[in-house]
Amino acid sequence: MNQAQLVVLDDAQALCVRAAEEIVHLAGEAICTNGEFTLCLTGGTTPTAAYELMASRFQLSVDWKEVQFFWGDERCVPPDDPASNYGMAYRTMLSKLPLRPEQIHRIHGEDNPAKAASEYENELRRSFGLTDSSDLPSFNLLLLGLGENAHIASLFPHDPALREKTRLVVAVDVEATPSKRVSLTLPVINNADRIMFMVSGEKKAEAVKQVLQGPSDPERYPAQLVKPRNGQIVWLIDRAAASQLT
Repeated sequence: MNQAQLVVLDDAQALCVRAAEEIVHLAGEAICTNGEFTLCLTGGTTPTAAYELMASRFQLSVDWKEVQFFWGDERCVPPDDPASNYGMAYRTMLSKLPLRPEQIHRIHGEDNPAKAASEYENELRRSFGLTDSSDLPSFNLLLLGLGENAHIASLFPHDPALREKTRLVVAVDVEATPSKRVSLTLPVINNADRIMFMVSGEKKAEAVKQVLQGPSDPERYPAQLVKPRNGQIVWLIDRAAASQLT
């Protein structure tokens, strides 16, 4: 694994408070330095409380009009579907912040998966001013969860998408519900300035152990492939998720 910072919190609530504090701090630094903060969101249940905190307790801590929101993956469902990653972020955070529509760069999960992947890749190239086909976007902060099978974004074990080198975004068909999804590829993930894992719950403990302390087997444990070229990794996990670490 790339050199990583590991922070173990008492429970899921403490994890989300720490995550929100970290995101707000990094946002302030980036906006002060570059006038903008590019944040790539993750879905699932773990980050919801962190998103809610950013829209309430920390709403006045960030100049939100200078934040650009992206997503690491999306389920191929309409935005009002309970499974939509965009929908979750919109309900818990985005709808409560003073944002302009052009700050929200969502994946159109309601479209044909291949079309949604192609259009999101075009959106990334436009937003980051990428002119060469080999250029990669670089998020200031990219958030990741961890599946019980150690998948990240929608890159699942043994999926050919793990070996994608040229595309920024791919449509995938995974062993989960819903099965059709759109995901960033590893070259994009590993080009982020900073990656923050947020992992909670005893059900994730085995995956955490294998990724952080197990033998190298990235086809089986895709999270082992998260190795930023120049960036940093921080793992925020609660005691339940850390319970099998030695």
